Amino acid sequence: MEKTFKVTADSGIHARPATVLVNTASKFGADINLEFNGKAVNLKSIMGVMSLGIPQGAEIKVTATGDDAEAALNAIQETLKNEGLGE
Repeated sequence: MEKTFKVTADSGIHARPATVLVNTASKFGADINLEFNGKAVNLKSIMGVMSLGIPQGAEIKVTATGDDAEAALNAIQETLKNEGLGE
């Protein structure tokens, strides 16, 4: 399963929002990856997410595989929206 989002936060996805996303992803058993600019990282890895340097206006893709993949994607979508990070 996958969903694509547009980053709307002024400062992109830096340390604080990356931490929020990693914490959300870590609640699920599914394998969850974040893709940006041709690179994919484990969304449960704060260093991986930070290494992408995702700016405002970026298009990111989140993919999830496993038993709770759909619930995980929905939770990440909610987190992006609630934190004002993306849509």
